Amino acid sequence: MGETRNAQGQGIVIHGAQWGDEGKGKIVDLMTEQAKAVVRFQGGNNAGHTLVVGGEKTVVHLMPSGILHPTTVCLIGNGVVLDPEVLCQEMDTLAANGVPVTPERLLISPKTHIIMPYHRLIDSARESLRAGGKIGTTGRGIGPCYEDKMARIGIRAGDFADPELFLRKITQALVEKNALFTSLYHMEPLKPKAVADAMASVVARLVPYLGDVSSVIQKTLTAGGDVLFEGAQGTHLDIDHGTYPYVTSSNTVSGQAAAGSGCSPNVLTRIVAVVKAYTTRVGSGPFPTELFGAVGDYLQEHGGEYGATTGRKRRCGWLDLALLRESARLSGPTEIALTKLDVLSGLFEVKICIGYRYKGKIFEYPPQDEGALEHVEPVYETMPGWEEDLSGLTAWEDLPLAAREYVSRIEQALQTTCSILSVGPDRRQTIIRG
Repeated sequence: MGETRNAQGQGIVIHGAQWGDEGKGKIVDLMTEQAKAVVRFQGGNNAGHTLVVGGEKTVVHLMPSGILHPTTVCLIGNGVVLDPEVLCQEMDTLAANGVPVTPERLLISPKTHIIMPYHRLIDSARESLRAGGKIGTTGRGIGPCYEDKMARIGIRAGDFADPELFLRKITQALVEKNALFTSLYHMEPLKPKAVADAMASVVARLVPYLGDVSSVIQKTLTAGGDVLFEGAQGTHLDIDHGTYPYVTSSNTVSGQAAAGSGCSPNVLTRIVAVVKAYTTRVGSGPFPTELFGAVGDYLQEHGGEYGATTGRKRRCGWLDLALLRESARLSGPTEIALTKLDVLSGLFEVKICIGYRYKGKIFEYPPQDEGALEHVEPVYETMPGWEEDLSGLTAWEDLPLAAREYVSRIEQALQTTCSILSVGPDRRQTIIRG
């Protein structure tokens, strides 16, 4: 008799299907109870995931959301751009709240690119120079770091283990950066050794956390453990497929989970699209269903719609099925996690955008011309609202009929089941449909 092998674990991708802020942090936290590892595969600290457990709120920006589960290994993949100072601050905050972050709990891929102080300086200077043409960057150096990655002059986490290499690469990167600082932005040039010295303490602190993330993913899956792949931002902020140029600097679609963490696409067997029951957007960019009156204010107030990272007020609007159809064909969700359904309680009627009118035609998907969403007219379907408070409900059958019909309409349009319904911020405020 040969030895018995464990069944292969599942690779579960959790990604946002709108413009971010869909509530991914809660869904990852919820699903981590059955997972052995959670990996961040793209983005940086320009996204914040809010976790609420027992009424206590924890906001993480770089740390994978599984950190609150003591038996879960948290991984930062090669597709992430990492600000080491921010990560160390998060580790300190978590430790102060009784969640120690040790090298046994957190692993950083040596291939992960590092956000350097000069990236933040360029980001802020560039946005100021744009004046009226701002794209709404958070100013955290995300874009400039990805630029250096593509230009092959980036600093990677593995460089932390070799001080001479670290300094040499900073020196190389600053040749062009200092020309920009002095000639274009009228700033003082940076000295390579001063940059390296300023980072010395965080660099030394993070070296023990370096490890082969790709190998850990493979071994976990082979041993029968599930791995969650945690996305940041949302589909329509994707650098290629989003509302360019009002996008983030990375690919946010589910396919990036493989490239950004170092695994084969065929391990991604379950793809959970997180959808907010209405639509929000932070910063600049087109937003066809945006509401400017009392209903928009109602959603903003009752949904607590402020950015977890920036504190900026989120723009609010009706659910947009055209936008979601595009998300579905880009990422192929096997199921939907619908969040903030409770926020719609108290509205007499709710509207859903079922398509756009553009250049005399009706579109079920967003037109692909750049800037087209600025000029589309949403086509709405009106459904009855409901008064009941949903926050204490735990079963599908307990939801008001109007709420169930609303969910069913989304499922019908996207041909995917809403397997998870969130009716409040806490873990317990969740309806799981078998």
